[in-house]
This record gives sequence, C-alpha cells and structure tokens, in this order.
Amino acid sequence: MDCTKTLRLRIKDKHAKVLSAMAREVNQVWNFCNETSHRAIRERHQWLSGYDLQKLTKGFSKCDGVQIGSSTVQQVCEDYAKARKQFKKAKLRWRVSNPQSSKYSLGWIPFKAQALQYKAGQIAFAGQRFSLWDSYGLADYELRAGSFSQDSRGRWYLNVVVKVEPQSTTGAASVGIDLGLKEAAVTSSGERIEGRFYRKLECQLGIAQRAHKKQRVRAIHAKIANQRKDLLHQFSTKLVRENATIFVGDVTSAKLVKTKMAKSTLDAGWSMLKTMLEYKSHQAGVVFEVVNENYTTQTCSCCGAIPASSPKGRAGLRIRKWVCSECGEVNDRDRNAAKNILARGLARLAEGTPHEDGGCANALRIPVIHDGE
Repeated sequence: MDCTKTLRLRIKDKHAKVLSAMAREVNQVWNFCNETSHRAIRERHQWLSGYDLQKLTKGFSKCDGVQIGSSTVQQVCEDYAKARKQFKKAKLRWRVSNPQSSKYSLGWIPFKAQALQYKAGQIAFAGQRFSLWDSYGLADYELRAGSFSQDSRGRWYLNVVVKVEPQSTTGAASVGIDLGLKEAAVTSSGERIEGRFYRKLECQLGIAQRAHKKQRVRAIHAKIANQRKDLLHQFSTKLVRENATIFVGDVTSAKLVKTKMAKSTLDAGWSMLKTMLEYKSHQAGVVFEVVNENYTTQTCSCCGAIPASSPKGRAGLRIRKWVCSECGEVNDRDRNAAKNILARGLARLAEGTPHEDGGCANALRIPVIHDGE
C-alpha cells in the first residue's frame, strides 16, 4: 500500500525577501489566469482548462527578472483551474501582493516534484538554495510536489509530500470517540482532552487587540493554533497506536458555528482531529469509521433504553452525569455517548452476525463472535 504524508519545515528568515519576490510573481500568474479565464467565459462562453492557461502563460519564466521556473508557472495554472472548478465560480479572488493592504494574500509558491532537490542540508529551488530546520531528515525521503507558504507573522515554510512506509499498529482494542465543546473529545475508555485553547488566552488577546499591537495579536493566535495542533497530534497518535478500530461520531460544526456556541465549536477543532485520525489510521492499517451519533447521549450504554432520566434538549446540556431509571446505571454523559458510538460502529462492521444474550453487550447490539465462526 502506497502511503504519503506532507512534511512542514520552517525556512530560515534570511530567505524571506527572495521568497516574497517569488510569491509576487506567482500572484501575477494567478491574476493573469483569473482575468483571462473570466474574459473567455464572459465573451466566448469558453471555460479555459489548466492546459489552455499553460499555453497562454508560456514564456513568462524567461522574462527579465523572473525567478520562478516554467514548472511553477504550469502548476499555478493547474491549481487555478482546479480551484475555479471546485468553487464553481467564473472568477476567483485576486491575489494581492502589497503587504500594507488589508486584503494582502499570504505568500504561496507551488512546485512540481522535479523542481525541488535536497542537497547538503539545503533545498535547491529556482536557482536558489534555502536553509531550513530539517527536523525530519529529508535525505531519507523521496521528495514530491508541494509548496512554499507564508504565515501571518511573515515566516516561510516548506510543505512537501513524501512517500512513507505503512506502519502496523500494535493495539487490538476498539474505541469510540464522542466530540463535544466543554471537552473536545472523550473516548469510551475514559480518556479526555479539553479543547479550550482560545478561551485560556482570550484575555491576553483582548488586551493586545485594544492596544493595537498587531504582531502580539498574531503571535497569540499562532500560539493557540500550535497548542491545539500539538495536543490533537498527541491524542490521535496514541489512539492509533493502541487500537485496531476507531469510531467517531458524525457531529459537524457547520450548523453550530451559526449559533451562540460558535466560538467554542471552532476552538474544539473537530475537523482537524477527524482528519488526523483518518490519515494516521490509513497509514497504520487501522479501521476508521464515522458513525451516526443520534440519541447516543440519551441512550443508556448498559441497557440500551432511552429512559426518562436521560438528558434531553438544550436544557439537558448542563447535566454531566445521570442515573438510568431503567437499570440504575450511573452514566457519565460524554463517556456514555462514546460507548454507544463504539457499539454502533462494531455492529456496522459485523452486520448480520448472530447475537447471544450477553448482558450489556446484547443490549448495545455488540456482536459476540466465537472462535471458529
């Protein structure tokens, strides 16, 4: 099985000026494609493909003062055509090169596999050599396509796709994950992570914003993002290493971001966690499934009933523990939901397998498989 992953490494700041100049040239190509494509649609009702745009931009890399090569120009054309098709628009946003503008576009320089080489601890690209902090050991990888990208603080990064060997997991257990707001994720085994990174630094961020300290504001935002990413990486890696099957609820943030809970929803990072679990599970050969989580909070994970004592509606959001009026089981709200998600996932994988009386396992519809079946 062919597995790939994207490595992100920071370029040293002394190269920022050169990379910014290349990014301006990329913006020129993008804006030319945007204008030319829109004019063809408006005047001739013709949708130019990436190949058509490549023919129109042929020779740009040979102009005086242009540093980016022809492969980068071609890649920009392909990415523009792909983005236009994805968003189903005749015209996309302009890429602004002026850093003083409120609409400034962060630097971006795509490249193809043959345009980049790793030599003696440096990256050779477009006739330039860029030093970086190589924390991955790029000499051990075959570099493929990728891009240079700039963050809000003006720092540049190399994002490159590499081929990696599939890893086998040592775990044999199964786990269900309930995603929430107060706690970003709770597993059926009782592990919890708190997703309130923004809330912890909200006061400091407000002080910096009122003082108009833009660099400080950007630094705080970057710290929040880094803390969230680091914790989710540790959590997802641990789950993939210890389990053979992982199930997560199908909750999405699309509707919640339009409510009063938008700030907490975005702070939890549900989409990021799901993405990490998915690609890490694929690489390790772990089964990863998203299952329907309807009524998992209200259903007792022991007897399978929806008792009158279970939390229901918005008023029930404050209830964190409840006692099942049917079987007397004391349920933790989030862990109970995670157990139900696990049961539904296992039932889906073994659909059609006969069940036997097995107490809580039978009530949760967990298949009981004997040796030899």
